[in-house]
Amino acid sequence: MTIRFRPLDPLKDAELIHAWVTHPKAAFWMMQDATPEDVEREYTAFAANPHHQAFIGLVDEVPAILMERYDPSQLELVGLYEPLPGDVGMHFLVAPTDTPVHGFTRMVITEVMRELFADPATARVVVEPDVSNKAVHALNEVVGFVPEREIQKPEKMALLSFCTREQFEAAVAVSI
Repeated sequence: MTIRFRPLDPLKDAELIHAWVTHPKAAFWMMQDATPEDVEREYTAFAANPHHQAFIGLVDEVPAILMERYDPSQLELVGLYEPLPGDVGMHFLVAPTDTPVHGFTRMVITEVMRELFADPATARVVVEPDVSNKAVHALNEVVGFVPEREIQKPEKMALLSFCTREQFEAAVAVSI
């Protein structure tokens, strides 16, 4: 299986990702009631923001992953932690499927992290999943994330977690 990432095109990709972000398994994306127009508007705003990028992950050239990277010193976490140079925020979502593949999501988060660390300026990845999203906490741990503390964001109570390049490399070396 090969995975590559391309920039998300809000106009061309809104309909595709609408089905993903409104799926019941994507409840933590908090877009359950979004219309295709809402999704297009949201991702058009992201595309206009120099501190936020969205990507479609292609698995064997089939769209299957939504990945967002952002500057946590400018978005999402402003005032909630002390950012360091090289911090990159990340969100990811695997497209829903009727035929799940064992280990697929673990492979996806590993590739998402590889993609983020492919940029030499990335020193540490920062995530803030909902505290009740136990499945993503377990996945984060597999790739080297270390929880720091719970933080209150406007939309949720989140588990602030960090993963340095060294922690990722050590976790992946052990888990393969």
